[in-house]
Amino acid sequence: MSDLNISSASTNSQAEIHQSFDFRRSQWIESLAIEVMEFEHRQTGALHYHIQADNDENVFLVAVRTMPEDSTGVAHILEHTVLCGSERYPVRDPFFMMTRRSLNTFMNAFTSSDWTAYPFASQNRKDFFNLLDVYLDAVFFSRLDPLDFAQEGHRVEFEDPENPESPLVYKGVVFNEMKGAMSSPVSTLWQTITRYLFPQTTYHHNSGGEPSCIPDLTYDDLLHFYRSHYHPSNAVIMTFGNLPVSEIQERIDTLALSRFQRSELMLQVEDEKRYFSPVRVEEGYACDQPSMEKQTHHVMGWLLPRSIDTEALMEAHLLSQVLLDNSSSPLRAALESSELGSSPSPMCGLEDSNREMSFLCGIEGSEPEHADAFETLVLETLQQIVEDGVDQSMVEAQLHQLELSQREITGDGMPFGLQLILAGLSAGIHRGDPLKALNIDPALESLREKVKSPDFIPSLIKRWLLDNPHRVRVTLRPDAELSVRREEAEKARLSAIKAELSTEQAQAIVERAKALEARQLQIDDDSVLPCVTLEDVPVELNFPTQVGLPNLSKGSCWYAAGTNGLSYQQVIVELPDLSEAELQLLPLYSHCLTELGCGDRNYRENQAYQSEISGSFSASCSVRGEPEDAQKVSGFLVLSGKALAVNQHRLADLMAETLNAARFDEHKRIKEIVSQMRSRRVNSITGRGHALAMQAASANFSPAAKLSHITSGLEGIRRLKALDNSLADNSELNTLAESMAALHQRIKSAPRRYLMVGEAEHQQAMDTAYQQVNQALPDVHSDFVAISLPETRSAVQQIWITDTQVNFCAMAFPTVTSSHPDAAALTVLGDYLRNGYLHRSIREKGGAYGGGAAQDNSDAVFRFYSYRDPRIEGTLADFLAAKEWLLSELPDPKKVEEAILGVVSSIDKPGSPAGEAKKDFHAELFGRTQEMRKAFRARILSVTGEDLQRVAKTWLIPEKQSVAILSNTKLSSDLPESYERIEI
Repeated sequence: MSDLNISSASTNSQAEIHQSFDFRRSQWIESLAIEVMEFEHRQTGALHYHIQADNDENVFLVAVRTMPEDSTGVAHILEHTVLCGSERYPVRDPFFMMTRRSLNTFMNAFTSSDWTAYPFASQNRKDFFNLLDVYLDAVFFSRLDPLDFAQEGHRVEFEDPENPESPLVYKGVVFNEMKGAMSSPVSTLWQTITRYLFPQTTYHHNSGGEPSCIPDLTYDDLLHFYRSHYHPSNAVIMTFGNLPVSEIQERIDTLALSRFQRSELMLQVEDEKRYFSPVRVEEGYACDQPSMEKQTHHVMGWLLPRSIDTEALMEAHLLSQVLLDNSSSPLRAALESSELGSSPSPMCGLEDSNREMSFLCGIEGSEPEHADAFETLVLETLQQIVEDGVDQSMVEAQLHQLELSQREITGDGMPFGLQLILAGLSAGIHRGDPLKALNIDPALESLREKVKSPDFIPSLIKRWLLDNPHRVRVTLRPDAELSVRREEAEKARLSAIKAELSTEQAQAIVERAKALEARQLQIDDDSVLPCVTLEDVPVELNFPTQVGLPNLSKGSCWYAAGTNGLSYQQVIVELPDLSEAELQLLPLYSHCLTELGCGDRNYRENQAYQSEISGSFSASCSVRGEPEDAQKVSGFLVLSGKALAVNQHRLADLMAETLNAARFDEHKRIKEIVSQMRSRRVNSITGRGHALAMQAASANFSPAAKLSHITSGLEGIRRLKALDNSLADNSELNTLAESMAALHQRIKSAPRRYLMVGEAEHQQAMDTAYQQVNQALPDVHSDFVAISLPETRSAVQQIWITDTQVNFCAMAFPTVTSSHPDAAALTVLGDYLRNGYLHRSIREKGGAYGGGAAQDNSDAVFRFYSYRDPRIEGTLADFLAAKEWLLSELPDPKKVEEAILGVVSSIDKPGSPAGEAKKDFHAELFGRTQEMRKAFRARILSVTGEDLQRVAKTWLIPEKQSVAILSNTKLSSDLPESYERIEI
């Protein structure tokens, strides 16, 4: 009997499907050039949504509904332990082992508030099916070893693991991860407001786990949750790409689903029970800053209709954007200009991933006593909008933004197919319609008709916000003692546990620690796992085709790409030689360039105008070392925008107008921008602490690294806080505005070039448009001198002090740039050390959420790092020990090949069509030609174990180490006094 059924119901093609699945329906989505098909597995009822696309990057995702009933983090810890070994792959860590035996372009796992998903992507057919085998076995047939639960979730150990007389401590990867996550006031704010917006459903709880609750989770609880939730009947499977759906379904059925029967257990989130009157709450959050002034957050939230109602979803998105999208949006304008706080809260906008949507707005940098005034401000602003209405051009501009977001082919940060899958996943999880969620064109058409009525937006505000009693106001005030009380409570709990231990129980803890260490040190037979080899690696590296534009300035380029009707444009201006003060201004100047007024338009009018024309409009500065010498730099200001083709000429005009007529005379607005930048940067510290620590450790090894640290790193944050504080003095504000205006005059007359990406038929029109732009801009000064920076090559020993419950450690060594013969081996060395030593020592044994090493060829630096780490000195010792481990014996050729595969997959990882063009252009801009990149990739493929040992001996010299640690005062108190301590 044939295994295939032919469905004639498919719109664009006849879909061959496996006999274990029933075809339900399909839909062609013209704006995305995809066909979405829905299938149901006959035996289990599992739903499979396949997105057929002419795309080699195939994507798989399996998600299960996970609805915790407490904040022990059971779903999150299960996400980790599920990936620690399965029935067919009984090795200790198949997930991380596959990351290095694969050419994947994406591998991860996500825990959301009510689902857990396991996605991957690959451009290689063999690799895709290898990963599919491993993922299916992990999700549906996980071993869930108790030692893996102890490692990934939580456990108690003696501080000295072999000494029962020493104090007990909590350990565990998720435990430390969530300590780091909940160090962020924004994370605390989010968990607090959702706890009150959802008093009864699963969203009331922290699905990631509250550190104080995680130790309450037992191994039996974990098993019960797995058995009840990880069943195909409770799963949604989604795939994307050009592989035959029948082959994918055959594997899914044979390897997993055929072994299950349909479950009668229907897991779903019910609608929340609605409040009859608003709720107002004040709580504290841990804050170890010297001053508690202007550290309070106020947020209001409303519960809206279901997210699976596509028309309501689009209406909610439109309402949120009209109210909050930019500085011309009325509610954002009120929040930005209010004296009640320093800036709008990060908690502003629509949350649409839960079963029922929520709308949030707030301010930060406030005081607790301003809560009532904040609420009055918001409600009066909304009432004013209802009474006065909304400018129709603003509504049309935001509809334009929704259309543009539907048409854009993304994929630079995450595979395009995975972004589409995630766009439809929430509807699938909540038993809505993923096809409608992906094809929003009908909802947009309906919306276009509705907004013709001037009462449409006011009526939404009245119905969903002003007349909606399910409203919560949360005030989160700083509490200088909370961290201490939490720490004391944790110690007291551990002391109580220890006091109750019998001699046998204490010894059992010692024995478990030994067993866990033995398990972490065991060498698994990884031959049971599938793999790809270097023979599967494509020989050639493909680049987009660059077309020079001789009628424009030298270096200007056009790239023809399948952009689905969008035009991407950049004006690239060479940075002149700048003073130290001017260099420090670059991030603020580039941000203000598109945030302030222009010509006759003030900043709000300019924001509204930009929104009419462009999907995004921004400026940034980039400075990099030369490929042969990191001490010599080049730098550019890049003005970027994207627009639908119908607006591409208006976008070009906006580019010219911005460079010609940008205004720096709106002093109050400049002060607001500085305050907002400060808040964003400070709030981001614990989320990217490892990157900031690496910046600091590398800062004195190259001029570009030092500038990056001073402008966007920890030193940049420290200086931005000082600048914000100084602007209370109007004379300082005036001086700042004058300095930016003067800097702009220097930059706008510097040499420039142009980049355009779009459909081939628009090339001539854009070439002509930019000839006009070039003529409209000032002549280039004949005495122009390009940027240069002082050489630097020295180490640091620094501790950066901030509010955090965990550490971020970095160690750097001076090395070489990409043109040096050792650069390829150093690049592979990073992956090799992470795979073979650092993952085990830093994460599994040390308890950090992550750790690794990498060569930075631009700055000529090799860097070690840890992320959300309970240790400091032990981690620094592990960084140095990694070299000794490498030199202890000749590296296994198979492990070297795995490291090479990891590097090559990152090099070959595809982006969006426009992203690939921009990446190629900017590589060439900084001297990295296509030939150089091809040659570097070829050298990567030929690296040997002997090469790794040689470059480690040559460059990882302990005496040349540079160390930076991001920590708090107490965690870093035992470090030597030789460390420079810097308060952020």
